[in-house]
Amino acid sequence: MALPPAAVPTATTDAATGRWILVAAVAASCMAFLDGSALNVALPALQHDLHADGAGLLWVLNGYLLVLAALILEGGTLGDRLGRKRVCMAGIFLFAVASLGSGLAPSTGWLIAARVVQGLGGALLIPGSLALISAGFPAARRGQAIGTWSAATTLVTLGGPALGGWLADAGWWRAIFLLNLPLAAVALLVLWRKVPETRDETATGNDWAGSALVALGLAALTFGLLSAPALGWASPRAWGPFGAGVLALGAFVAVEARSAHPMLPLGLFRSRTFSGTNLLTLLLYGALTAAMLFVSLNLVQVQGYSQLEAGLAFAPMGLLIALLSRRAGRWADQHGPRRLLTAGPLVVAAGFGWLSEIGLTAGPAAYWTTFSPGVALFGLGMALTVVPLTTAVMTAVDDQYAGTASGINNAVARTAGVLALAILGAFALTHFAGQLEQRTASLPLSTEARQLLHQEAGNLGAAAVPAAVSAAERGAVRTAIRESFRHTYQQMLWLCAGLAVASAGLAFWLVPMGPRRSKPQE
Repeated sequence: MALPPAAVPTATTDAATGRWILVAAVAASCMAFLDGSALNVALPALQHDLHADGAGLLWVLNGYLLVLAALILEGGTLGDRLGRKRVCMAGIFLFAVASLGSGLAPSTGWLIAARVVQGLGGALLIPGSLALISAGFPAARRGQAIGTWSAATTLVTLGGPALGGWLADAGWWRAIFLLNLPLAAVALLVLWRKVPETRDETATGNDWAGSALVALGLAALTFGLLSAPALGWASPRAWGPFGAGVLALGAFVAVEARSAHPMLPLGLFRSRTFSGTNLLTLLLYGALTAAMLFVSLNLVQVQGYSQLEAGLAFAPMGLLIALLSRRAGRWADQHGPRRLLTAGPLVVAAGFGWLSEIGLTAGPAAYWTTFSPGVALFGLGMALTVVPLTTAVMTAVDDQYAGTASGINNAVARTAGVLALAILGAFALTHFAGQLEQRTASLPLSTEARQLLHQEAGNLGAAAVPAAVSAAERGAVRTAIRESFRHTYQQMLWLCAGLAVASAGLAFWLVPMGPRRSKPQE
């Protein structure tokens, strides 16, 4: 995935100040990367403690992602205009306050609201951290500085699932959010005392109308889709918000076509390569977001893994990405990204296919022959894809638009997560309820027990056997819940595999063969 947009540098600093900029940028970015990688494996503990249903669980993730996706481009532009240091500090402060609210959340609704504020803070601090590096280092040292930032955030991302699982197993899932507070304190203190302010005097205005429309559209789509399984797909309370979301996103495109300062310059999409790589990003990263969530839930809720073991289960993926990404990038520079962008998603699809066929296992003892090969396959596929995708996006437009192209691709990847969790999450909730009803239809359950079991279906794999179920039938109902989730999980992984195959087809069709030789003419 492409990095967030890097601002055009307006000042450079001495070596000592440069080191302080790196400390602040790494500390700030680690807050967002730690949250993103550690939270998935801790979701079962969070769901249990806050009594969250499946839709609430998806909103905990999407509340953050949809605000971040809608505003991350505007966050970069705002920093250029008002001062990168000032805006980054505001983002860090908001993220820290929201992290405290998340860590102390007494209910699911409170947590979702805090996560929305976290998304706003992330939209300011994520592009701001890289903008500070770009503005503070001369061209000769900028690549090394960004490499240091990238290495640090990669280590945090790799260690996040294990840390989140360990904290959740210990009953401390709230600490995932509270750990952001010391990181925020370090970043704010260093920025305040050691880092000079920079801004771009030529920066253009912000596109607030576009930001509002895309945020409203994504939120309404998500609300409609996640409400439909409980309300019924024919309910106006479900399709009404969905329709409003579609209209808002259509209005967003119309506004961007006419705006003097669009957050999404539609002219860039005249490039087949730029359009193709962003469609590839939308499909592949949507599949990755949904698959990782449901694999995590399967490991903990069905297979009997502890949350620490579930976090460690993803280690092969992270290690392969860390070890092979640079080689894949070098190969793409020499031969062009098309082959890797076709092969990588196909390998990811093979990994999803392997994982989809895993039934009920003996738990962690069977990991190396069950989940490990599938995790390694989609890790290998992503290692072949991530850097070549960045290369293709950045070389699809003229150099003057490189920062904008990178920012758009980053926003597309995050939007992919929002849409995947909404669309596939709604499918999972509906499919699980249908499977559970079908598998318990022949059991002699009372009307009260069936009604309570239908209500529990909204909790997916965390559904509990209602107290109204007789002792003789409790074992059969528990097995039905596990089998219903396993079947839902299987269908989800096949859908994700289909998205990955489609993204490979887009790369083969739209990305040109060979390395870029000259600037595009679109």
